[in-house]
Amino acid sequence: MFKHELIEKNATLLLVGSLIVVTIGGIVEIAPLFYLNSTIEKVAGMRPYTPLELKGREIYMREGCYNCHSQMIRPLRDEVERYGHYSLAAESMYDHPFQWGSKRTGPDLARVGGRYSDEWHVAHLTDPEALVPETVMPEYGFLSENELDYKLIEDTLKTNRLVGVPYTDAQISNAKMDLETQAELDGDNLDGFKERYKKASARDWDNNPNRISEMDALVAYLQMLGTLVDFDLYDANANRR
Repeated sequence: MFKHELIEKNATLLLVGSLIVVTIGGIVEIAPLFYLNSTIEKVAGMRPYTPLELKGREIYMREGCYNCHSQMIRPLRDEVERYGHYSLAAESMYDHPFQWGSKRTGPDLARVGGRYSDEWHVAHLTDPEALVPETVMPEYGFLSENELDYKLIEDTLKTNRLVGVPYTDAQISNAKMDLETQAELDGDNLDGFKERYKKASARDWDNNPNRISEMDALVAYLQMLGTLVDFDLYDANANRR
């Protein structure tokens, strides 16, 4: 029977033994990754953010919304019943950085898209207490007054492509026009926009058709969260595997 006392009393043997165990464990965990093209399961429906949604996401991060709202539903019964289908890794594959969050002062937003009208979102962001009296959320009405700055939107898409987001040359070259189309400032490009971005809606998001505001962008971003994946189809395919 092996005597552990020999190793426990010899610092050198203990160090060597620890290194051997850590090395074996590391090889077991890391080696299989070299044979995988991707560690993220591809899911039908996922696409990169539209230029307007991408600007809305920037505003979401700028205003610190992630400090109170997570975007990650855990596969637990109470979470699924309250928020919807548990989050998939693929839903965050184009997020740099991801918005999983670390706490929930407010509800999880992973499935908030389509649950409320655009008017509700604008009213809630403008005066949260008017709709949710117990909220501690600050007011963001100034977003309706701030004109959206998207002069560098093409460069933003190019930067995202550098870190792996598969924006095409056509999406980059048409970025400014696509942003204006989705906010209904330019309706001549609608067919091309919908071809480049599947399941993307184009409308006046903040009820002010005269300009594109930061409110337009943020509401467009919120309204697409959790809407890209057909979970009935996903679950049916998963059950067949």
